[in-house]
Amino acid sequence: MIDLVFVESLIRALDESSLDNLELERGGTRVRLSKSPSVPLSVASAQGVLPAASIMPVGALSPLGAESVSPATDGAAVSSQSEDEGESLDGLLEVVCPMVGTFYSAPSPDSPPYVEVGQRVGNGTVLCIIEAMKLMNELESEVAGTIAKIMVENAQPVEYGQVLFLVDPS
Repeated sequence: MIDLVFVESLIRALDESSLDNLELERGGTRVRLSKSPSVPLSVASAQGVLPAASIMPVGALSPLGAESVSPATDGAAVSSQSEDEGESLDGLLEVVCPMVGTFYSAPSPDSPPYVEVGQRVGNGTVLCIIEAMKLMNELESEVAGTIAKIMVENAQPVEYGQVLFLVDPS
């Protein structure tokens, strides 16, 4: 496992260099960093606003994003059955992280969080900020419902495909 501090130092070194990408294997783990995105960004994400959070049925995506959504569902919200810590997750939807970065629950340290457990959200509601390479990206909801659980702590590093929120669509 690669130390997060080590990865952050690699990001800073790449950012300060004239290199476009860097790939490193250490202890059986491979890290690839790139200044240029491998997938074209939309105009909204280039402006620092992600078009919407990815919504997945509970259990449909592994924590590291190893599984993908079939084209037939196109990320559509569908209920599923799963259990977590003895709590029924039947019908809850996962809001997954669309990128690697740092999760922030509020626009600034002294501001209230964007959303809290029990709060009703609608399509386009800002849920959080994901900081990636010094860019603050607002993550918007694609589904209406009630926040059932916030799965990450403020200022915690997050991975692509990691579950950030559980939403009850009813």
